[in-house]
Amino acid sequence: MAAIVPLAAAAPAQAALPLDQITVTSTQVAFGLQRPTAVVGIDSGRLLITEKVGTVRLYDPTTGLAAAPVLDIGSKIDISGNERGLLGIAPAPNFATTQTVYVAYTALPDGTLTLSRVRLGDPASEQVILTQAHSEFSNHNGGQVAFGGDGYLYWSLGDGGAADDVLASGQNLGTLLGKIVRLDVSRTCGTQAYCVPANNPFVGRAGARPEIWTWGLRNPWRFSFDTRSGGDNSLWIADVGQGTWEEVNHLGATQGGANLGWSCREGRVVFNAARCIAGETYVEPAHVHQTSVDGCAVIGGFVYRGTQFADIAGGTYFATDYCSASVWAIRKQADGSHQSLKVATLDTVQPTSLGVDSNGEFYMVNDLPGQLHKLSFGRVTPPAACRITYETQVWGTGFRATLKLTNTGTAPVNGWTVGWTFPGSQRVGSAWNASITQSGSAASARNAGWNGTIAPGATVEFGFLGTPGGAQPAPTAFTLNGNPCG
Repeated sequence: MAAIVPLAAAAPAQAALPLDQITVTSTQVAFGLQRPTAVVGIDSGRLLITEKVGTVRLYDPTTGLAAAPVLDIGSKIDISGNERGLLGIAPAPNFATTQTVYVAYTALPDGTLTLSRVRLGDPASEQVILTQAHSEFSNHNGGQVAFGGDGYLYWSLGDGGAADDVLASGQNLGTLLGKIVRLDVSRTCGTQAYCVPANNPFVGRAGARPEIWTWGLRNPWRFSFDTRSGGDNSLWIADVGQGTWEEVNHLGATQGGANLGWSCREGRVVFNAARCIAGETYVEPAHVHQTSVDGCAVIGGFVYRGTQFADIAGGTYFATDYCSASVWAIRKQADGSHQSLKVATLDTVQPTSLGVDSNGEFYMVNDLPGQLHKLSFGRVTPPAACRITYETQVWGTGFRATLKLTNTGTAPVNGWTVGWTFPGSQRVGSAWNASITQSGSAASARNAGWNGTIAPGATVEFGFLGTPGGAQPAPTAFTLNGNPCG
């Protein structure tokens, strides 16, 4: 039997707010991009943005999006099919002095997955580092390029395309398809333009490509490392699902060789039992959401390590989805598990990539609108953890209502206002243990001076006399401080 275990990073990230108190908004800062695919920060808050057609654009927060590209390698790029093109970019560690970047793209004539380095403004300087044949289908190209905290370059490749892992790449260590590779691009070895790090997990294993770092992937369109100050160098991988589950995986910096399951598994369930390897350990995702319900293609992001919103979102990973533009916040818990929550739906369409500038602030590009957005984080009031009972009895020519408010949460309620809407013509008269006001059929009760604090598990009681007389139907819903309450 194959083992299914969680595989998480080292120390849990610390953040200022619970996930249910975080929200995200976007502000458009540039437009006119041609199907942007990736965005990466360089210096002084500037960004490099790749376009599917093979160009790289420069955005400066003070002057905006430059009209002319800073690099054009379009003559080498196969853009046939919706998913082919210039897909990823990473500045070299010595970018400030060399202006060198590493790029991933699908090459002419038949879509070969290609990793190369090139200087901005100098297409002729390109040097191809590594390639992987990918001619059968145009989709599932991966395409993320990033340096890890170890100084090595990582590149993601999809499983070869079509559907159902038709090439059986995910669980095959003999191909780079369906993998993330790890390369030392600071050296050359023999005829190769790179060296394989000696501690790569499959070095020396018969039949396995030594470049492989992580396997069992379907289409790892975007991954990132938590390498900024306060991070643990862990690896976050968003893997686009087949048709049921989108997933985000979280691996420690030294956990090379992790098998993320495809195409034995999709998300947390078995997809094709015939592809499962007996005795193999498969990694449990940190987060899943349903394809065709919550979106269609997960767009991986980053752990927020900026300063502007550190007290709100610090130490939290955020991802979105191409179809829904929903945003999920994900955080590792002390026991090694992960908490995730949908915290927002952005007012935009077709997000294709998230990026981080030199200050740690978040940006996003979207596909056919061709826009660049800056993301901001805000606070929201958490849902109320409470229970309300409402009882009435005939009282003279009117009725008497008694309400009991119980704090079912783990933190005290400091100051409370209970709201409801009467289902009929009821009117509030005199009240006790609360100050009650009414406008039309809407009523609200605010705590008295002596009962404003409700400890966890405690209950306060208040009530009022009302009209008309006789048995009165109860309101169908209540709120506590503006949030729904049971």
